Amino acid sequence: MFKRLKSDIRCVFERDPAARNTFEVITTYPGLHAILWYRLAHGLWNIGLKWLARFISTLARWLTGIEIHPAAKIGERFFIDHGMGVVIGETAEIGDDCTLYHGVTLGGTSWQKGKRHPTLGNGVVVGAGAKVLGPIEIGDNARIGSNAVVVKPVSEGKTVVGIPGREVDQKDKDLEKRRAKMAEKIGFDAYGVGQEMADPVEKAIYSLLDHIQVQDERMEAMAKELAKLGGELIEAKLPELDDAVLEPNDPVQAAHLKKE
Repeated sequence: MFKRLKSDIRCVFERDPAARNTFEVITTYPGLHAILWYRLAHGLWNIGLKWLARFISTLARWLTGIEIHPAAKIGERFFIDHGMGVVIGETAEIGDDCTLYHGVTLGGTSWQKGKRHPTLGNGVVVGAGAKVLGPIEIGDNARIGSNAVVVKPVSEGKTVVGIPGREVDQKDKDLEKRRAKMAEKIGFDAYGVGQEMADPVEKAIYSLLDHIQVQDERMEAMAKELAKLGGELIEAKLPELDDAVLEPNDPVQAAHLKKE
């Protein structure tokens, strides 16, 4: 028991740089309080004292703002940062070394009895406000972005963002080339996203822009060939772009204004 308590306290120091000393952690961290109440309630639930277990979990919710059903299964070194509004359902399962931030819901999507809440592998991090719903599996070391709504399984080591949640990968090698080409062509980044992960929607839009770019080049070449045959050379200028929609400190906007 004391060994588990020590590991629960130690993981706070490992994951929260604001933690200064053990006394402060024990007395002021609601995430730690919630997990300690849960350990007690879970033990009572397992020996059949279900009403008492539910009463203790309800008391813990009043004191911490964190609701953990005593039947949920939670591994070692579990950390809830800030914690307010966290809900963990009855059939949820959480592996070792997982981290949840405030506003996270591990919820169900069915009123039927049986497994209806998610299973988190080891080392999973769930960002603030994220909802992980249904009897789905989240692979080891996966990351759930803030405010994401996840209703499908997540592969090991993947990052999920958006509503509905979708897996994202590192940006492909051609991404920066595409951005530079579009910036040179029309004066700004058509879909500026400054994240380290490539959004699938972003990749799809860049594919469309690539297609438009090729069509542009073909039409320009056709116009030149028609002019050689005696036709009138078509001089088409791209319409001006409204810079007001860009942030004032946007470096791409600055480059565009410099070109003007």
